[in-house]
Amino acid sequence: MRARVTTMRRVDVGLYDYDWHHSIYFFIVSPDEQIYLRYGGRDARAADSYLDLDSFVLALEAGLREHERWVAGELPPRPRPNPFFATDLQRLVRQEIERGRCVECHMIGDYRAAERERAGTLDKRREMFRSPDVRDLGLHFDVPRGLVLERAEGAALAAGMRAGDAIVRFAGERVLTFGDLHYRYDGVDRAAERVEVTVERPEVGPVDLVLDLPPLWWVSDLGYRYWSIDPQLHVSTTPLTEAAKRELDLDPDGFACEVTRVHRRASVMELHDLEPGDVIHSVDGVASDPPIRDCLLHLRLNVTAGEEVTLGIIRGGSRTSMTVRTHRQRFRKYGTP
Repeated sequence: MRARVTTMRRVDVGLYDYDWHHSIYFFIVSPDEQIYLRYGGRDARAADSYLDLDSFVLALEAGLREHERWVAGELPPRPRPNPFFATDLQRLVRQEIERGRCVECHMIGDYRAAERERAGTLDKRREMFRSPDVRDLGLHFDVPRGLVLERAEGAALAAGMRAGDAIVRFAGERVLTFGDLHYRYDGVDRAAERVEVTVERPEVGPVDLVLDLPPLWWVSDLGYRYWSIDPQLHVSTTPLTEAAKRELDLDPDGFACEVTRVHRRASVMELHDLEPGDVIHSVDGVASDPPIRDCLLHLRLNVTAGEEVTLGIIRGGSRTSMTVRTHRQRFRKYGTP
């Protein structure tokens, strides 16, 4: 049976959890709401990077096989997460639901993250940087064939993966679709340094591997998300090389970066007076945050959106400081989450 969900008010999003900025997402479930598998996922390239009809058919077939196992009593039940509903987010209720506005899926993720921010429990590494890009691991899938690798590079190649391998377990969990794999990858502790992977290799069978995670593996492009919790200066920057930092007498392990572009929105909102060529070497007096080597990444992780911060900058060879205001985004929202 296919069901189209037209309102999220009565949906237990504690159970049906996913990255709320994904455009298309399906759950295939049992009559008692055990999740057989997920179908969905994306990256910064496009909303449908990992979606096509062939892979969808594979997912439906896998779902039917899982249902046969459930009917036969062969599918062990999973513990159900604590229930959570969109209506539990009181600011979402006041600002969107009570005004009769459509509660778009991304709003649930945004309002929930903002609530945790106010409570002091927000982990931006986990909440803001969701669904890390699998290509940064060197995983390149033959999308119509589901989890079959088209090629392996980088960390995946070093772990022993090769073209034609099909990933069947990731981080200790069975995975049947890219949606499953992406969800399990998103659930990996951000402090983790490696992850266990099992592949099904043609003419060989299951092969257990260990994939070493690269530094900052969880960092991804947030451009399409418009998070309220993501403080924006509306500038583009490039991290300085160690040699460039030494020339400026800066910490080689610091996160100094050069402003390459100031977007028009920054001047319209009167956020700051930064100029191309400025070097940002500190944020509120902090100049180093290993392993981070990007001043904007440090700012996004450590500053609350909408707050003012003091930047240490070098302009024309002279050091100075500048107080700037960050922008708190309100994409398609009536109020501020």
